[in-house]
Amino acid sequence: MSGDIFLLQDDGELVELNEAAYETEALLQRFLAQYPDLLAGKQMNPEAPRKWLLISREMAVPLGENDSVWASVDHLFLDQDAVPTLVEVKRSSDTRIRREVIGQMIDYAANAVVYWPIEKIIARFEATCQERNIDPADQLIQLLGSDHDAEKFWQSVKTNLQAGRVRMVFVADEIPVPLRRAVEFLNEQMDPAEVLAVEIKQYVGRGLKTPVPRVIGQTSEAQKRKTVQRTSNKWDEPAFFEDLARRQGLGEVVAAKKILTWARDRGLRIWWGEGARTGSFVPVFDHNGQGYQLFAVATYGRMEVYFQWYQYKPPFDAEAKRRELLDKLNAIKGINFPPDAITRRPSFPLKLFENEQQGNQILAVFDWFIEEVRRG
Repeated sequence: MSGDIFLLQDDGELVELNEAAYETEALLQRFLAQYPDLLAGKQMNPEAPRKWLLISREMAVPLGENDSVWASVDHLFLDQDAVPTLVEVKRSSDTRIRREVIGQMIDYAANAVVYWPIEKIIARFEATCQERNIDPADQLIQLLGSDHDAEKFWQSVKTNLQAGRVRMVFVADEIPVPLRRAVEFLNEQMDPAEVLAVEIKQYVGRGLKTPVPRVIGQTSEAQKRKTVQRTSNKWDEPAFFEDLARRQGLGEVVAAKKILTWARDRGLRIWWGEGARTGSFVPVFDHNGQGYQLFAVATYGRMEVYFQWYQYKPPFDAEAKRRELLDKLNAIKGINFPPDAITRRPSFPLKLFENEQQGNQILAVFDWFIEEVRRG
């Protein structure tokens, strides 16, 4: 390896630091866990620098439905927009960095979005904090600010996983040309997933050690293809439908317009989402001083049913009432929510509305929901 940098000290002395290899791959992995800023979040997004929350080192990933085969990604981080960031670390001397690591990472990501329940991610985060003797709440405050909504944040993580909105990052002391080309190609083609590499060179000398990160993969073409980071996270109707049309198709656009018209015809209040990359709207039924959020329609092409919130307001605070709602939805072709969905936020594709009868049946269920609230 070659190259050097110079450090000008306060006393005017110039200290030369020479590029040096990391002694072990594990050392670089520990650096990342201890100093997540080495992922160079400001280079990834200068307008809104990425900040990092370490969920776990060696995060287990099931590679099938029966959980009999497992692997583990070197690090799992979340950024402040709840985007899961999978990190694989290799030294440049490891020949696997040229081809094998790409297939490995894509395999991890493809299975993670299917088999990582949000409960497991939260549990691993809390376990990591316990191992490091730090307060999980303090970590969330550092990432999100003191006025954050933790429940909303974790739900956003779940939503991002369901939408395939993940970031895959290859980290090495030197990114070889074949990997660089592959990362740039993948990042140009993939959306909403993001593929990047971070080269972290190490310079040492005179008892000093300086890691210098550099982000690779953000070509101008990739930046054109990705959803533009909005200066304001508040969506509105034109922005929502523009993003939905870009990411999905005419069928989803027609479905979303039908749902929005249905909501407005019933005098429901429309709350437009605040996601950094995903647009959404939520019809809200205001009754007796309470707002009942019915469901969310998102630009990744799905409708999310808010069972999780129903359980806190009458009459759907009664489990039997939520099960009645679940049965009505499951009677519609294309919907098959599991029994435990009555405590979660299950979703189904907007494509179901392409069949007019199914779409009308779905909306009829929520007409029933509104009437039950009025009677309750």
